[in-house]
Amino acid sequence: MARPALAPEPAICGWTVAAATRRGESHARRGERGQDAARVLLDGPTLIAVVSDGAGSAPRGGAGAALACRVVAEAARAAVAAAGSVGALADDAPAAWLAAARARIAFAATARDLRPRDFAATLALAVSDGVDTLVAHVGDGAVVGRDADGWRALSWPDGGEHAGATFFLTDENPALRVIRAEAPVDALALLTDGIERLVLDFAALEPHAPFFDRMTAPLATAAPGRDAALGRALAAWLGAEAVAARTDDDRTLVLALRR
Repeated sequence: MARPALAPEPAICGWTVAAATRRGESHARRGERGQDAARVLLDGPTLIAVVSDGAGSAPRGGAGAALACRVVAEAARAAVAAAGSVGALADDAPAAWLAAARARIAFAATARDLRPRDFAATLALAVSDGVDTLVAHVGDGAVVGRDADGWRALSWPDGGEHAGATFFLTDENPALRVIRAEAPVDALALLTDGIERLVLDFAALEPHAPFFDRMTAPLATAAPGRDAALGRALAAWLGAEAVAARTDDDRTLVLALRR
Protein backbone atom coordinates (compact mmCIF):
# COMPACT_ATOMS: atom_id res chain seq x y z
CA MET A 1 0.00 0.00 0.00
CA ALA A 2 1.41 3.35 -1.01
CA ARG A 3 2.16 5.80 1.74
CA PRO A 4 0.05 8.98 1.69
CA ALA A 5 1.88 12.04 0.44
CA LEU A 6 3.23 14.24 3.19
CA ALA A 7 1.97 17.78 3.43
CA PRO A 8 4.65 20.34 2.63
CA GLU A 9 6.35 21.87 5.65
CA PRO A 10 5.22 25.42 6.32
CA ALA A 11 7.67 28.06 5.17
CA ILE A 12 9.66 29.69 7.91
CA CYS A 13 8.63 33.32 8.08
CA GLY A 14 10.20 35.89 10.32
CA TRP A 15 12.78 38.60 10.72
CA THR A 16 16.49 38.15 10.19
CA VAL A 17 18.49 40.80 12.02
CA ALA A 18 22.06 42.07 12.03
CA ALA A 19 22.96 44.79 14.53
CA ALA A 20 26.18 46.42 15.61
CA THR A 21 27.60 49.42 17.44
CA ARG A 22 31.13 50.79 17.15
CA ARG A 23 32.76 53.35 19.42
CA GLY A 24 33.71 56.53 17.62
CA GLU A 25 37.32 57.55 17.25
CA SER A 26 36.65 60.79 19.13
CA HIS A 27 35.76 58.79 22.24
CA ALA A 28 38.59 56.32 21.69
CA ARG A 29 41.18 59.10 21.57
CA ARG A 30 39.96 60.38 24.94
CA GLY A 31 39.79 56.92 26.45
CA GLU A 32 36.02 57.17 26.83
CA ARG A 33 33.35 54.55 26.37
CA GLY A 34 31.02 54.81 23.41
CA GLN A 35 27.64 56.38 24.05
CA ASP A 36 25.47 54.59 21.49
CA ALA A 37 23.19 51.70 22.42
CA ALA A 38 20.81 49.33 20.64
CA ARG A 39 18.25 46.71 21.62
CA VAL A 40 16.50 44.17 19.40
CA LEU A 41 13.67 41.86 20.48
CA LEU A 42 12.02 39.24 18.29
CA ASP A 43 8.69 38.03 19.60
CA GLY A 44 6.86 35.75 17.17
CA PRO A 45 6.25 37.76 14.00
CA THR A 46 7.09 41.04 15.70
CA LEU A 47 10.35 42.93 15.51
CA ILE A 48 11.11 45.54 18.16
CA ALA A 49 14.29 47.52 17.47
CA VAL A 50 15.59 50.55 19.33
CA VAL A 51 18.73 52.65 18.86
CA SER A 52 19.90 55.55 21.00
CA ASP A 53 22.77 58.01 21.04
CA GLY A 54 23.85 59.46 24.38
CA ALA A 55 24.50 63.19 24.27
CA GLY A 56 28.18 64.05 24.09
CA SER A 57 27.59 66.86 26.58
CA ALA A 58 25.93 64.52 29.10
CA PRO A 59 28.30 62.78 31.56
CA ARG A 60 26.06 59.69 31.68
CA GLY A 61 24.72 59.86 28.13
CA GLY A 62 25.81 56.32 27.35
CA ALA A 63 24.01 55.00 30.42
CA GLY A 64 20.93 56.97 29.41
CA ALA A 65 21.03 55.44 25.94
CA ALA A 66 21.31 51.92 27.34
CA LEU A 67 18.48 52.49 29.83
CA ALA A 68 16.24 54.00 27.15
CA CYS A 69 16.75 51.09 24.76
CA ARG A 70 16.10 48.46 27.41
CA VAL A 71 13.05 50.07 29.01
CA VAL A 72 11.36 51.14 25.77
CA ALA A 73 11.91 47.76 24.08
CA GLU A 74 10.41 45.85 27.00
CA ALA A 75 7.49 48.27 27.29
CA ALA A 76 6.80 47.92 23.57
CA ARG A 77 6.88 44.13 23.78
CA ALA A 78 4.40 44.14 26.67
CA ALA A 79 2.13 46.55 24.79
CA VAL A 80 2.08 44.42 21.62
CA ALA A 81 1.26 41.35 23.70
CA ALA A 82 -1.59 43.18 25.41
CA ALA A 83 -2.96 44.69 22.20
CA GLY A 84 -2.68 41.46 20.22
CA SER A 85 -0.89 42.94 17.19
CA VAL A 86 1.19 45.89 16.06
CA GLY A 87 -1.77 47.29 14.12
CA ALA A 88 -3.87 47.36 17.28
CA LEU A 89 -1.43 49.56 19.20
CA ALA A 90 -2.83 52.97 20.11
CA ASP A 91 -1.18 56.04 18.60
CA ASP A 92 -0.32 57.31 22.07
CA ALA A 93 1.30 54.05 23.20
CA PRO A 94 4.88 55.21 22.48
CA ALA A 95 4.37 58.21 24.76
CA ALA A 96 3.77 55.79 27.64
CA TRP A 97 6.91 53.82 26.73
CA LEU A 98 8.91 57.04 26.66
CA ALA A 99 7.49 58.03 30.03
CA ALA A 100 8.64 54.70 31.48
CA ALA A 101 12.17 55.32 30.20
CA ARG A 102 12.17 58.86 31.57
CA ALA A 103 11.04 57.58 34.97
CA ARG A 104 13.79 54.96 35.02
CA ILE A 105 16.39 57.57 34.09
CA ALA A 106 15.09 59.95 36.77
CA PHE A 107 15.42 57.17 39.35
CA ALA A 108 18.99 56.42 38.24
CA ALA A 109 19.87 60.11 38.34
CA THR A 110 18.46 60.62 41.85
CA ALA A 111 20.33 57.57 43.14
CA ARG A 112 23.60 59.14 41.93
CA ASP A 113 22.83 62.71 42.96
CA LEU A 114 22.66 63.70 39.28
CA ARG A 115 20.05 65.29 37.03
CA PRO A 116 18.07 63.45 34.35
CA ARG A 117 19.68 65.63 31.69
CA ASP A 118 23.02 64.11 32.69
CA PHE A 119 21.63 60.96 31.00
CA ALA A 120 20.41 62.77 27.86
CA ALA A 121 19.99 60.55 24.79
CA THR A 122 18.10 60.35 21.53
CA LEU A 123 15.73 57.50 20.68
CA ALA A 124 14.56 55.79 17.49
CA LEU A 125 12.20 52.82 17.68
CA ALA A 126 10.50 50.56 15.15
CA VAL A 127 7.86 47.97 16.01
CA SER A 128 6.79 45.88 13.02
CA ASP A 129 5.24 42.62 11.95
CA GLY A 130 5.76 43.51 8.30
CA VAL A 131 2.12 44.34 7.68
CA ASP A 132 2.02 47.15 10.23
CA THR A 133 4.95 49.26 11.37
CA LEU A 134 4.95 51.83 14.17
CA VAL A 135 7.89 54.21 14.56
CA ALA A 136 8.68 56.49 17.50
CA HIS A 137 11.51 58.99 17.35
CA VAL A 138 13.12 61.71 19.45
CA GLY A 139 16.10 63.59 18.04
CA ASP A 140 18.52 62.67 15.29
CA GLY A 141 19.23 59.28 13.76
CA ALA A 142 16.74 57.74 11.34
CA VAL A 143 14.42 54.85 10.59
CA VAL A 144 14.07 53.69 6.99
CA GLY A 145 11.96 50.94 5.51
CA ARG A 146 11.45 49.16 2.19
CA ASP A 147 7.98 48.66 0.78
CA ALA A 148 6.80 47.64 -2.68
CA ASP A 149 7.99 50.96 -4.10
CA GLY A 150 11.48 50.79 -2.61
CA TRP A 151 13.30 52.37 0.31
CA ARG A 152 11.78 55.36 2.04
CA ALA A 153 12.49 57.36 5.19
CA LEU A 154 9.95 56.51 7.86
CA SER A 155 11.47 59.05 10.24
CA TRP A 156 14.10 61.65 9.41
CA PRO A 157 16.74 63.16 11.77
CA ASP A 158 15.36 66.06 13.79
CA GLY A 159 18.05 68.56 14.72
CA GLY A 160 15.85 71.47 15.69
CA GLU A 161 16.53 74.99 14.45
CA HIS A 162 20.30 75.10 14.97
CA ALA A 163 23.08 73.18 13.22
CA GLY A 164 24.59 70.46 15.37
CA ALA A 165 21.67 70.51 17.83
CA THR A 166 19.06 67.86 18.46
CA PHE A 167 16.38 66.78 20.92
CA PHE A 168 16.63 64.27 23.76
CA LEU A 169 14.15 62.07 25.59
CA THR A 170 15.17 63.78 28.84
CA ASP A 171 14.07 67.22 27.58
CA GLU A 172 11.35 68.85 29.67
CA ASN A 173 8.87 68.31 26.84
CA PRO A 174 10.36 65.60 24.59
CA ALA A 175 9.78 66.20 20.88
CA LEU A 176 8.33 62.72 20.29
CA ARG A 177 7.25 61.88 16.76
CA VAL A 178 5.04 58.83 16.13
CA ILE A 179 4.69 57.55 12.58
CA ARG A 180 2.82 54.63 11.05
CA ALA A 181 4.21 53.24 7.80
CA GLU A 182 1.78 53.72 4.94
CA ALA A 183 2.39 50.26 3.46
CA PRO A 184 3.74 46.84 4.48
CA VAL A 185 7.53 46.60 4.65
CA ASP A 186 9.93 43.72 4.16
CA ALA A 187 13.06 45.47 5.43
CA LEU A 188 13.93 48.04 8.07
CA ALA A 189 17.04 49.89 9.15
CA LEU A 190 17.63 52.03 12.23
CA LEU A 191 20.72 54.18 12.66
CA THR A 192 22.24 56.78 14.92
CA ASP A 193 23.59 60.10 13.74
CA GLY A 194 27.16 58.84 13.38
CA ILE A 195 26.40 57.49 9.90
CA GLU A 196 23.58 59.79 8.81
CA ARG A 197 25.67 61.64 6.25
CA LEU A 198 27.00 58.38 4.80
CA VAL A 199 23.67 56.65 4.15
CA LEU A 200 21.04 59.39 3.79
CA ASP A 201 20.62 61.83 0.92
CA PHE A 202 19.95 65.12 2.71
CA ALA A 203 19.36 66.99 -0.54
CA ALA A 204 16.55 64.67 -1.63
CA LEU A 205 15.50 63.74 1.93
CA GLU A 206 15.70 60.08 0.99
CA PRO A 207 17.71 57.06 2.10
CA HIS A 208 20.52 56.01 -0.23
CA ALA A 209 18.77 52.95 -1.69
CA PRO A 210 21.83 51.19 -3.20
CA PHE A 211 23.52 51.21 0.20
CA PHE A 212 20.58 49.62 1.99
CA ASP A 213 20.02 47.08 -0.79
CA ARG A 214 23.66 46.04 -0.56
CA MET A 215 23.73 45.87 3.23
CA THR A 216 20.51 43.86 3.59
CA ALA A 217 21.31 41.39 0.78
CA PRO A 218 23.27 38.97 3.03
CA LEU A 219 20.28 38.69 5.37
CA ALA A 220 18.25 37.04 2.58
CA THR A 221 20.22 33.79 2.87
CA ALA A 222 20.35 33.67 6.67
CA ALA A 223 17.86 31.97 8.98
CA PRO A 224 15.30 34.04 10.87
CA GLY A 225 16.61 35.44 14.13
CA ARG A 226 19.53 37.61 15.13
CA ASP A 227 22.55 36.49 13.13
CA ALA A 228 25.79 36.84 15.11
CA ALA A 229 28.08 36.38 12.11
CA LEU A 230 26.30 39.08 10.15
CA GLY A 231 26.45 41.30 13.21
CA ARG A 232 30.22 40.88 13.34
CA ALA A 233 30.48 41.69 9.64
CA LEU A 234 28.37 44.79 10.19
CA ALA A 235 30.59 45.84 13.10
CA ALA A 236 33.64 45.43 10.85
CA TRP A 237 32.05 47.69 8.24
CA LEU A 238 31.22 50.32 10.88
CA GLY A 239 34.84 50.24 12.01
CA ALA A 240 36.40 50.25 8.55
CA GLU A 241 38.95 52.95 7.72
CA ALA A 242 36.80 54.23 4.87
CA VAL A 243 33.95 54.85 7.30
CA ALA A 244 36.15 56.25 10.07
CA ALA A 245 37.63 58.71 7.59
CA ARG A 246 34.20 60.31 7.20
CA THR A 247 32.93 60.25 10.78
CA ASP A 248 34.58 59.98 14.19
CA ASP A 249 31.30 59.67 16.09
CA ASP A 250 29.83 56.49 17.57
CA ARG A 251 28.04 54.44 14.92
CA THR A 252 25.07 52.11 15.28
CA LEU A 253 23.13 50.29 12.58
CA VAL A 254 20.33 47.73 12.89
CA LEU A 255 19.27 45.89 9.71
CA ALA A 256 16.20 43.65 9.55
CA LEU A 257 14.75 41.64 6.67
CA ARG A 258 11.45 39.75 6.71
CA ARG A 259 10.73 36.77 4.49
